[in-house]
Amino acid sequence: MENIQSKEAQGRVADAPSGHWVYRVLPRRVWPYAQLARWDRPIGWILLLWPCWWSAALGAVAFGRPEDPLLTLLPNPWFLFLFLVGAIAMRGAGCTYNDIVDEKIDAEVERTRSRPLPSGQVSRKQAWAFLIAQALVGLVVLLQFNSFSILLGLCSLVIIAAYPFMKRITDWPQFVLGLAFSWGALMGWASEFADLEAAPILLYIGSIMWVIGYDTIYAHQDKEDDALVGVRSTARLFGENTKMWLVGLYGGALACFALAFAAAEVPMPALAGLVAAGAHMARQIRVLNIDDPDQCLKLFKSNGTVGWLIFLGLIGGALWISLKPLV
Repeated sequence: MENIQSKEAQGRVADAPSGHWVYRVLPRRVWPYAQLARWDRPIGWILLLWPCWWSAALGAVAFGRPEDPLLTLLPNPWFLFLFLVGAIAMRGAGCTYNDIVDEKIDAEVERTRSRPLPSGQVSRKQAWAFLIAQALVGLVVLLQFNSFSILLGLCSLVIIAAYPFMKRITDWPQFVLGLAFSWGALMGWASEFADLEAAPILLYIGSIMWVIGYDTIYAHQDKEDDALVGVRSTARLFGENTKMWLVGLYGGALACFALAFAAAEVPMPALAGLVAAGAHMARQIRVLNIDDPDQCLKLFKSNGTVGWLIFLGLIGGALWISLKPLV
């Protein structure tokens, strides 16, 4: 199924991979809803998930002692599962809401005019109903956590509601996206301790800078169309200085992550994940060509690897605490 969707024909969204399971497994009538939720582009919920999993792993290993059982130093599998379901549901709800707000803008941009609303595959009423259904799934997930986490999670809705409008009023919509996409950096710790301390706040600040960095790379795909329709972004703001800004953003993110680890008294071996993530980020900056949309998309997606490296570093820290007395 290679056709790009339009008002005349159903098919895939322009920037979605061809041959995706969504188009091979789901009935055609479900395709527009899968496209609204971006099930055919999983990198979004993957990037939303990583701060949650980092925070859960950080909370589990924080202040660990050699006498602690290994399982208590590893993130709770049930929490990891809940964060996974919640990330998929809330990313889908957020994207659906964004498409409702941006329907007219999306119709003017080549990469987005094949989305379900501007291409006429779903009505606004149907999109709103699907949005509510996904939000209810997210609410069910949220209610599985402690009261502090529930209140904290609900606070994020203000940022989520504001984000689609930011590209109209500021050159920094990526900052607001960072506030929303990094909220999990607070949630994982809160699910463990029912409070917030310096460690999750530093993790949150670092994640915001990481999000601004990778979404700036992503936004370079649309900078020409964005200029025509009046959409603002850090890609347009940074322009030819993008690499310099990325050095500062990614470097700041890594510094905050390291400080978060120190505040939580995570053992030094966990820093190996940060070193590996830093090497990956440095490569992104080195090879980036802001005038190559395909490469920008590829580098943006590669940030999923950054998530794995940092998470595995924290798991390695937990193993180190448990195994160190044996060596």
